[in-house]
Amino acid sequence: TKKPPEGWDDVAPQLEEFHQQMRDAVNEPHEGKRRNEATWPITRIHYERSRYIYELYYKKKAISRELYDWLLQEKYGDAALIAKWKKPGYEYLCSLSAIDKRNSNFGTTSMCRVPLHLRKPGACLPSVTTGCISCASQEAGRLGGPIWWDSPRPADLVGWAKAGCPTADKAGKKRKEAPEGEDA
Repeated sequence: TKKPPEGWDDVAPQLEEFHQQMRDAVNEPHEGKRRNEATWPITRIHYERSRYIYELYYKKKAISRELYDWLLQEKYGDAALIAKWKKPGYEYLCSLSAIDKRNSNFGTTSMCRVPLHLRKPGACLPSVTTGCISCASQEAGRLGGPIWWDSPRPADLVGWAKAGCPTADKAGKKRKEAPEGEDA
C-alpha cells in the first residue's frame, strides 16, 4: 500500500478505536446467543466506521478527497454502503444485507427497512441478519442513525412513530391521515 495522504494523523486514532472495537466484537464469546446475534455488533461497528468517514468527507468537509479515496481503497470504509447513503431513502441504511433480496425467504428487503408507522402494533424485533430495528429514513433521521437492538428507544416504537417521532428537542411531525377502513 502507498503512504497515507495528509490528514491521516487526524483520523487514525478514531479508526484505530474502531479496529479495536471490531477485534473485541469478533473475539466476544457467543455462547447463549442465537447464531445471527453474534454478528450484530460487527454489523454495527462496520456501519459506525463507514459513517464516520462519510460524515468527515460529505458533512463536515474535514478531510481531503485524496484521503477519503485512500480510506475507501484501504477498506477503512465500505464504499458501496456510502454510495447508498447518498441516495434518497437510504440515508441511514444499516447494511447492504438489509436491501439484498437474495437472502430473504420471500424475496423482499429486511424488516428494518419498513417504516415503523407502517408496521403492525406489537413488539418491534430487530432484523435477524443485522440487529437493526429500523433504518428507514424517517425514524432514523429523528434519532441520528438506525435504531439498533441495544439502542435507547421508546417502549412503544410503533406508537412513537405514529405520533410523528417526537424527541426531547423536536416535536413530532404531522402525518397524513389514513383513509377510513384501511388497517395500518
